[in-house]
Parts: sequence; structure tokens; C-alpha cells
Amino acid sequence: MPPRAAARVEFWFAVGYWPRLHNPRTFTEKVLHRKFFEHDPRMPNLIDKTKVKDHVAARLGSDWVIPTLYEGSALPPVEERDWPLPFVIKPNHLSGPIIFARRQEDLDWPAIEAKCNEWMSSRPHGAQFFEWGYRHIQPRILVEEYVGQPGQAPIDYKFYAFRGRVEYLHVHTDREAHHKIAFFNTKWERLDIRILGIDTDDRPIPRPRSLNEMIRAAEVLSATWPFVRVDLYEHDGRPKFGELTFYPGAGLSRYRPLAWDFKLGELWQ
Repeated sequence: MPPRAAARVEFWFAVGYWPRLHNPRTFTEKVLHRKFFEHDPRMPNLIDKTKVKDHVAARLGSDWVIPTLYEGSALPPVEERDWPLPFVIKPNHLSGPIIFARRQEDLDWPAIEAKCNEWMSSRPHGAQFFEWGYRHIQPRILVEEYVGQPGQAPIDYKFYAFRGRVEYLHVHTDREAHHKIAFFNTKWERLDIRILGIDTDDRPIPRPRSLNEMIRAAEVLSATWPFVRVDLYEHDGRPKFGELTFYPGAGLSRYRPLAWDFKLGELWQ
């Protein structure tokens, strides 16, 4: 099946309606449209988890960037893996995979090496989901300082930014246990938006101390894009950059109520 036809069928099964590829109206339709028609040459370097750090440091300052402990096409020899705990290992060209090394007992190097080899032999994330920007990234292994509280993954703050203006954000919690999300506006007022297949976190979620700084940073990084999601963390009250996301959910998220899919789409001009 031709790629565009396959992507439309995949969309129908995942999202629940037949997409308008050439005249998109909803947010998810516009993600699908971007996959096939928006091939901005800046995109691969901004998706690449290693190269994007220079871009962010130049615009926000180096204190926003999580320090890199190592970067290469494979892990270095065992005797050179003297990175201070805790740290994380992840690929620069895939979305989602990560290894948390918090304690000495987490350092099962044969298992870690097998996982890294699997990453390096995997096609870029976009090859599976037709995401053009991922196809031009040279796979690398990235080791970074750990951000977050001991024993738990950090909360992800994901800002929906349109032409330099943040409109909404959603928060990921309990990624390693019972993954949940919650949506907010920029005043930290909870919104009635859900993504089917991911539980909603109904618990009180404290407003991050650096929320205003994170909003300003997301607006700087999104200024030249019709839409980009800016993913950030907060560590000890200070904001840190995570990544830039051009294809949220691979354009296969089922937003509910459906009106929000249209509302987000209207913001993406």
C-alpha cells in the first residue's frame, strides 16, 4: 500500500475518523499533513536529541541544557564508563526508549549493551510512522545526567506552542509505574481534555515553581514554527530542556472531547 494511503488507514483505526490530508482542520490531521508535506531542513537537527542542545543553549543559555556525559555510536569500553550516578542512557533518534541508572545494581552492562545495540540497529522512529524529520538523523547513544527525584522519573511538562505563543500544556506523571496525563492552561487551570488509551491523573498536581520561565522559553523556541511542542522538566525548582516534538503522538492520538482536536487545529495556522 502506498505510504499516504497506509498512513490514512492507520489514522482511521487509531483516531476514529477518516483524515483530510490535503485540507486538514483538526490537530491530528495537521500532524499527518506535516509528515508528508512539511519537510523543513531545520527539523532533523532539532529532533536529534544531541544536536538540539546547541540550538537551545544559543537561545536560552547553557543552564537550560541537561549536561551530556557521553555521546557516540556505541558505548565506550567498560573501564571508561565512570559516569557519576544517577544518569540516563537513551538514543538520539528514537522516541521513548530510555534506561535509568540510579544505583550500582542498575548497571547490568550486558543487558544495557544489548539494549543499546538494539537501538542502533533500529530504524529511526519516523521510518515506522512516516515522520520525515527522523529519517535524516544519524543514530547515536546519549548519556546524560539524571534529572528528577531519587527513585522516580521526572514529571514531563509538554507545552503546545503556536508561532511563539503557548496555549496549553499537558503533564506526564508516573511514567515508570502507572503512566497518566493531565491538561492545563497557562494559568495552571485544569482542562477537560483526555487522550484515549492514557489514564488521566485526577490527583492535585502542584504548579511548577518555574512555570512562567518555562512558558517564556517555549515561546522563544517556537517563535518560527506554526506549531511545535516544547518538552521541559523542572529540577530543584529550575527548568530544564527535554526535547522539541514536531509529531505529537505520531498524529495518532484520540483527543476527547473531539471538539478539542478541532480547537487545537484552529490554533495551528
